[in-house]
Amino acid sequence: MQTTSTPAPTRSRFVVAFWLCSMAAILYLDRVCWAKAAPLIQKDFQLSNTHMSLLAMAFQLAYGLFEIPTGRWGEVIGARRVLTRITLWWSAFTALSGAATGFTSLLIIRFLFGVGEAGAYPNAARVLTRWFPTSERGRVQGIMLSVSLFGGAIAPTLAAYLIEAVGWKWNFFIFGSFGVIWASGFWFWFRDTPDQHPSVNASEVELIRAGGGTAPPKEHAAIPWRSVLTDRGIIILCLIIMCSSFNSYFYFTWFPSYLEDAHGVSNTVSGKLTSMALVGAALGVLLGGVVADRIIKGSESPVNRRRLFCATACFLAAFTLWMAIRSPSVTTLAALAGLSCFFVQLTLPSWWSAAIEQSGQHVGPLFGMMNMMGTIGALSSQGFVGVFADYQASRGLSGRPQWDPMFNVYVGVLLLGCLCWSRYRK
Repeated sequence: MQTTSTPAPTRSRFVVAFWLCSMAAILYLDRVCWAKAAPLIQKDFQLSNTHMSLLAMAFQLAYGLFEIPTGRWGEVIGARRVLTRITLWWSAFTALSGAATGFTSLLIIRFLFGVGEAGAYPNAARVLTRWFPTSERGRVQGIMLSVSLFGGAIAPTLAAYLIEAVGWKWNFFIFGSFGVIWASGFWFWFRDTPDQHPSVNASEVELIRAGGGTAPPKEHAAIPWRSVLTDRGIIILCLIIMCSSFNSYFYFTWFPSYLEDAHGVSNTVSGKLTSMALVGAALGVLLGGVVADRIIKGSESPVNRRRLFCATACFLAAFTLWMAIRSPSVTTLAALAGLSCFFVQLTLPSWWSAAIEQSGQHVGPLFGMMNMMGTIGALSSQGFVGVFADYQASRGLSGRPQWDPMFNVYVGVLLLGCLCWSRYRK
């Protein structure tokens, strides 16, 4: 009597993880390389710190405005088409940043660059719900986000050496080419659902579905916006990502300028110290992904565990940043700032898991909406630093006295994030 054994599940979903991780790395390479070129751009075009804030805010404003429509777009036509198109778009405007002739052209290019990057993470979240069982999403989110931050960590050092070799204009062209290569490969390999992919067998599809992976809905139902906008859990998650983004975008945008102006370090040294801080963030989100998966195991409701873990991490982030700014050594300051980033980013995969759960069948637009609220935090951070630095300079202050008092605001925002996590309920 013959028995037929079920073939082992294929592992194509882990190739999907590779595509998401490499996209996230390129996204942050292109985003953070701007920060390293910013001091030279400011000098060449004779721009004030307030002008530089407006350029940073132009990207962030566009990014926020287009998060929801691009997330919804992915639901309608599929993540394969949307992710390919937006990667090509933002890569083109990364390269065109080197062709700018002054403040106005830079402002337009940075805005259009933000339009391109919008929707990357909402559509990545949608891919996760289609391609991965619930028990694997935290680790994949953690790896993807950590790779993005490793990309961001590499960018300052790599950009510093590229700028020394070819100048800041060609630096943007080189960074922009990475996304074109990625988009070409992704388009030919990826499919929107695992059952559409020739390398996925029925066992892997069943493993994904049995573990909570969702199939595409037959119809795209209307979003119940009234219920969404009054949901306590969604409101708290929006506040949390605002606090997290307010903190993070200082390092993505202003940290190299702060190190060079307040501490007098060179271009390459500021690049290395910025990389040190962002490596801390990358390690935090990597470990946070493991924690996010463990939180949901052995508990019918992971909310209490998430709340305690994330609130504690935010408190430690505030404390280490408070210690950092009181350090007389710039290297120690960067190391402690990196530790603060580590604690903040520990919470990010848990935030992703909570946001995906809250979004239900409307992951693209609702995740996009919550992620868009992070734009408010990022815009506030980018605008605040430039205006504050110019105000302090107008009072005759320079160096650390000009810059360091602003960190009290960042400590306060991290403590607010701690409070928000302590109040989170689904």
